[in-house]
Amino acid sequence: MVKLNISYPANGTQKLIQLDDEHLSRNLWDTRIGQELDGELVGLPAGYRVKITGGNDKQGFACMPGVLVPGRVRLLLSERHKVYRPRRTGERKRKSVHGAILGPDMAVVSLSIVKAGEEDIDGLTTEQVPSRLGPKRANNIRKFYGLTKETATTEDLKQLVIRRPVTGKNGREYTKAPRIQRLVTPRRLQHKRRLQANKIAQVQKSKNEAAEYAKMIASRVSLKRAEKAESKIRRASSLRA
Repeated sequence: MVKLNISYPANGTQKLIQLDDEHLSRNLWDTRIGQELDGELVGLPAGYRVKITGGNDKQGFACMPGVLVPGRVRLLLSERHKVYRPRRTGERKRKSVHGAILGPDMAVVSLSIVKAGEEDIDGLTTEQVPSRLGPKRANNIRKFYGLTKETATTEDLKQLVIRRPVTGKNGREYTKAPRIQRLVTPRRLQHKRRLQANKIAQVQKSKNEAAEYAKMIASRVSLKRAEKAESKIRRASSLRA
């Protein structure tokens, strides 16, 4: 007996289904995360195709992609692993995780519909949940509205960003919008020009200092040569006398 947490990204919906048929649950054994299956193998109507995205075993340990074992293992995890969140910078910890290969010890299996069939599933394909947040990166906002850098200026993007209504503690209603990321503003261009000018000035300063140092070394070498030649002349004159 296993539960299926099925999501439909096209509509933004998900549904938890209890899979009581043991013959259907056996179709999930020896499969792995990222593998695609026919929906009929897990009790869905014909024409559906699902992708395994994760799961939890009966003790609540999550499946970890890339760990090709059917059971549970203890691994040294760091910040780059999805199933572990470090509390301090650079912290690592040895934790128990389930492998990416599913088996009879699974309690919940997460599936994602990659292809829908002709028959609708109540509560999954019949409903549509709108996205709560819109794009916040400048290029994604342009792509969302089908614009280019030439047709959409900075002020246009500030007007096109999706705002969402919010109700405050005192009952006052207002809207909030995300801060646009990677937005090229006049201030950003000025900052870039300043950095470039500082870099050029530093290079020119290094060249000038190198030229002054070479000039100083050349003057000292010429002075030493003159002193050496003068000492030779004095020594020769003293020998003649």
